[in-house]
Parts: sequence; structure tokens; C-alpha cells
Amino acid sequence: MPPSSRIHEISDRYVDDYARLDPIGATYLGVTEYDHLLTDYSPDGVQARSDAAAAAVREIRAQTPADQSDKVAQAVFAERIDAELAVDDAGLTVAQLNVIASPPQHTKSIFDLMPTETEEDWARIAKRLAAVPGAVAGMQAALRYGADQGRTSAVRQVSKVADQCATWAGRSEGPSYFTGLIEGARDVPDSLRADLEAGAAAATTAYGDLPDFLRGELAQKAPKKDAVGPDAYRLWLNYFTGATVDLAELYQWGWEEFVRIETEMKLLAQRIKPGATPAEAAATLDADPRYQLVGQDALREWMQELSDNALAELRGTHFNLPNELMKLECRIAPPGGGVGAYYTGPSDGFTRPGRMWWSLESGREDFVTWRETSTVYHEGVPGHHLQIATSVYQADSLNRYQRMMAGTSGHGEGWALYAERLMRELGYLKDDGDLMGMLDAHLFRAGRVIIDIGMHLELTIPAGTGFHEGERWTPELGLEFMLTRTLTEPALVRDEIDRYLGWPGQAPSYKLGERLWLAAREEARLRNPNTFDLKVFHQRALEMGSMGLDTLRERLAEL
Repeated sequence: MPPSSRIHEISDRYVDDYARLDPIGATYLGVTEYDHLLTDYSPDGVQARSDAAAAAVREIRAQTPADQSDKVAQAVFAERIDAELAVDDAGLTVAQLNVIASPPQHTKSIFDLMPTETEEDWARIAKRLAAVPGAVAGMQAALRYGADQGRTSAVRQVSKVADQCATWAGRSEGPSYFTGLIEGARDVPDSLRADLEAGAAAATTAYGDLPDFLRGELAQKAPKKDAVGPDAYRLWLNYFTGATVDLAELYQWGWEEFVRIETEMKLLAQRIKPGATPAEAAATLDADPRYQLVGQDALREWMQELSDNALAELRGTHFNLPNELMKLECRIAPPGGGVGAYYTGPSDGFTRPGRMWWSLESGREDFVTWRETSTVYHEGVPGHHLQIATSVYQADSLNRYQRMMAGTSGHGEGWALYAERLMRELGYLKDDGDLMGMLDAHLFRAGRVIIDIGMHLELTIPAGTGFHEGERWTPELGLEFMLTRTLTEPALVRDEIDRYLGWPGQAPSYKLGERLWLAAREEARLRNPNTFDLKVFHQRALEMGSMGLDTLRERLAEL
């Protein structure tokens, strides 16, 4: 039976209120009741959601927990809502614009998650397409409001989002995303076909007009400086991690972690090709036919096979995987977004499965697997899919908010990065190429800690690092650092720099979360040296659901 108390009831009701006020968010959660609507991103819409959250957290704080389940649910809810409201109250939400997770991306990408099997599915898509112009008008109203308050994103973000919108509208290359979307509607009545075509045309026009607004009116008010400064940065870092962090300590630790991984990579490069640098070893691996794939279909099939094998082999040996978790779909993402892989979770009840998506450069057909093996484990199993789907599965012990909405980047990305390292421990990265790919992924995440904090706080590069020592971080130096000190592909690096600058505090959450998971595991082992069981530790930790890192630290100390 689902947990039942006043605290759990308030948490569950908030999920319903959130879904009503944020239809796009509802679709991400798998709540289909509002699939014909889009989120109101206007200032009034943002305020309505903030008011609902504030009312809910006041009500939940007024409750006295009856048991441990209540106590945890109350702590998880209060921490997450407080972090969200802190960002709202600082005026950082209403006019948010970045290249990866802001209203233009959400409004377009939500169609990727909508079912397309039935006439009713397509009817909902037609209605949602027709709502796109209104959603875009709300975005513009919020951006104008933010500009009046002096809260405009940096011109870099404004310009890059304009480029994305132009791509989705078919103004730069290829057809409109929305036109391509409805090509899958076959055997529908003529009247519905007409509605779909009208909706796609209206959505295309709305997104086609956005670049002119962004590059013209908004760009004139956008600051050229990318750095957000320490006050905004602390709010965002707390939002993404749920942790109180000493930024100076984290910056120093980021350098230490970077050097540690870089040293190991140099030794591994010698094994791959005697006398080679990591970059030369990477070139050797790139040229090795064992790691080469041709065609996007081949990439998708490789992803699916690797994911399916991990699910089958880890089941029962290292994790308890119920049947509901055994389906993980691998897909190539529609064009126009950033480059890289990402995961979308299953719906409550698993009517929609978890999915791994790969977003590629336009027209790319050649791929190498050594760079991406650990990425599949990160996004799939034992990474995001295992973690998120396990939470969704806990209907008997977690309320809907805990299962569906309590996630933080620090918890989720920290676990997924830990999962890559775990697969090495379990013997799945014995191949030197795959291991080099994993080490570079971790080096890249350590670099993120350094340059995200460094660029936004404009810190000095310390002596002894071998990179522009004594200079202050700039976006140009951040790009140079990642291009020259990691093996990550240049297209991804360039996208990543734009991402960090528009999404402050998110990038360090990977390594910060991984550090906590590793520390908590070791502490549990030391507390119970004779009885510690890694499988049991993982199972109990994941069944707690998602939460902020400070709350997680307290909970894991109980294991």
C-alpha cells in the first residue's frame, strides 16, 4: 500500500497541482491529463507555480511527523521546495534562457515524449501544436519582464538559443521540426490531418519569429558578460545539488581530482601505444576498426545491445531488477539540440518506459564506441535508468513527490558518474579503449568543476597547473582548457562551454555527487566491516528515492 499520512497527502497533492500548472512538466512525469496543453511561461504563470510551491511547503512544515517515513518525506520536500523558491525569489527563474533547459527547449522537446500510436494521440498533439504560439508569447513576455528587472541572460545564451529556434523552425537547414513531427501521422481522418498541419505551421511560424525577437529586441538588453557572480552561483549550486558547499574547497578539490585522473590516463596511454600521449592514444583508438560504427542506425543498435546486456547481466548478481525495469529504449534524438546523450524516465506505472537519447551533430554518420561505452552505463544501467526507475517503482514506500519530483542533479548525475566507476570495479571496462573513454569522461567532469566555478566567479588559475597560471578564467580559456587537456570531441566541448555559462552550478554536481556516494559507501563499509554487502547497500540507497545531497548524506549514514 502507498504511504499514508498528512505529510504524504500534501506531497501527493502538490504533484497534482504542479501537473495542472506545468503541463510540460506533467508530460515529463508521465501524467497525461494535460498532454493537450503547454506551460504558461509568462510572469503570471511563473508566479502561480511559485505561489503553489510556497503554500505547499508552509503546509508541510506545519505537520508533526508521526514516524520515520513522515520525517524523511517532510525533509525531502522542504529542502527541494526551499531551493526552488530561493531561485525564484532572486528573480532568476522568470526570464531564464539557456541552451539546454529553458522554455524554448522544453516546449519543443516535450513532443518527443508524446505517444503517437493512436488517433487520440495525434489529436492531443494537434491541440498542443496549436498552443505553441501562446507558449512562445508567454516566453517573450517573461523575457521582456526580466529585461525590465535587469535579469536578462548573457548575449551568448540569447544568440545560441536563437540559432536553435531557427533550426527547429527550418530557417537554417532542413525542414521544420514540427513539420517532420507530423509526418508520422498516417491513417488519420482528413479533419485531424488538417488540424495537425495547421498546428505544425503555427508552431513553425512561432519558433521562426523567436530568433528575430531574441537577436533584435532582447540581445540589445543582454549583458555581454557570461559570469553570474558568487551570489547567483551559490543559489544555483544549491538548487542543483541540495548541498551547502565551500566553493574554495570545491575548486581546489576539482584541480586535485583532475590531476589524479590525468595522471592515470597518461599511464594508460603508454599501454595503448608505447610513448604516446593521451591524445595520441586516442587517435590510435579512433583509427581502430574494432571501435568504429557507420550510420546512426548502427549507433542506436549498439546502444541498445549494450544496454540490454547490462540489464541482463546485472540482474540478480549485483542489483535486484524487477520486470518493470527491464525495458530501456535507446533512440537518436531529433536534430537541433545540443550534442550528447541524455535520459528520460519512465512514467508512474511504467506505461512509458525509460529512454536513452543520443543527440548528434547534423549529418554525422561516423562514430567510435570506445568514447561512449561508459556513457551508455551512465545513462542506462546501472546509471540513470536503474536509479530513476527504481524510485518510480517504490509506490509502496515513497509518495508521488519522492518518486517523481524530488530529484537533484547532484543526486542523479552523481549516482550515474559513480555507476561508471562501479562498472569498472565490476570488470566491465577491462578493454583499454573503453577504460580510456571512462577516464576521459571523469576527467571532463573534473574539468567542469574547475571551469564552471572558475568562469562564473572569475577566479585565478593557480600555480603549478601548467595552464595560463595566474590568469583569471574566461570562457575562451575554459574552451581552450577542455580542448587541450581532455580527449572530448571538439563539437561537444564547444556545446558544453555554452551550457556551463547558461546553467551555472549544474556542471559541478556530477563530481560533487559522485564524491558523496563514494564517501557514504566507504563509511558504511567501515561501520559494518564484517557484514557490509555492496548489493544491499545499493538497493537500500536507491529505494530511498531522490533528494538533495545534504539530506542524502544524513540518510546514507543510517545504512
